[in-house]
Amino acid sequence: MSDADISIAVQSVDEARTLLGPLDSNARLIRELHGISVLARDGSVRLLGDAVHAGVVQGVIEECLRRMRAGHKVSTQDVAIALRKTLGMSLNEAGEPQPERPVRPTGSNAVRARTEGQQKYLECMDKHDVVFGVGPAGTGKTYLAVAKAIETMKEGGVRRLVLVRPAVEAGEKLGFLPGDFQAKIDPYLRPMHDALSDLLDPRTRARWLESEVVEVCPLAYMRGRTLNQAFVILDEAQNTTVPQMLMFLTRLGEGSRMVVTGDPSQVDLPGNVRSGLADALRRLENVDGVGISRLGVGDIVRHQVVSRIVTAYDAYDRKHSKNDSDS
Repeated sequence: MSDADISIAVQSVDEARTLLGPLDSNARLIRELHGISVLARDGSVRLLGDAVHAGVVQGVIEECLRRMRAGHKVSTQDVAIALRKTLGMSLNEAGEPQPERPVRPTGSNAVRARTEGQQKYLECMDKHDVVFGVGPAGTGKTYLAVAKAIETMKEGGVRRLVLVRPAVEAGEKLGFLPGDFQAKIDPYLRPMHDALSDLLDPRTRARWLESEVVEVCPLAYMRGRTLNQAFVILDEAQNTTVPQMLMFLTRLGEGSRMVVTGDPSQVDLPGNVRSGLADALRRLENVDGVGISRLGVGDIVRHQVVSRIVTAYDAYDRKHSKNDSDS
């Protein structure tokens, strides 16, 4: 591999700041993806490293500069998204693509896609501002979304994380749980806390929660808010109503990203109430900026028996649904 020293002229400090990101977050992203060193000095951005990788980075930076100079609004987050799209796959010595880099929510602690469906889900989160991750239990919908949110936060793409769940009973009643309202809803938010515990060291997790850099809350607390510079995740979205889903989606503010996860086959709403998730998937299928990633039984990464259980339930339901329709 040959080395390159590529210099790209910038016309202002603002251009350099937008390209490199706050605290050089985009420069770190480039280094992590392709091993390219990025230096800003004397009115230019210099790329030092392997010629093939540096050339790919150069193409991204020059396209962002072209758009800025043509009068288009380009943010630091836009540059990061462009880098992830183009550099999401590393190149070997022949210039051929290799599998996408892992998500790194905690430095060297990498979270990797374990199935093709999970890989496409991660790519979808890189490409779209609003993503629906849909599939059965155990496919990593929530875990991967939280990992991506933490990584985005640490790269400077957002300033806070907001993790949301509807407090809907799965065959049990909130009123029978002990304590005040907060104590009653805590069990419904526990899966979000579990994901944070897995992905963050205890000190960072406690500090982020205490300073409200990370907020874990029920869906009811979203009404009337606008969430700017935030990575927002709605879990168990199949248990939202249609008005609740619309309310949640319209909380998205400037510089924010949103991931909605759920399993349309596990709705705990009353029988006469339509699921907001199923409704949104129909309405938003072809909306620009919205991505839909569908995971299946083959993407289940819990105990191997879980996928067989899900398959057995699906087969039983299909068989008896057919018998009911024939009778």
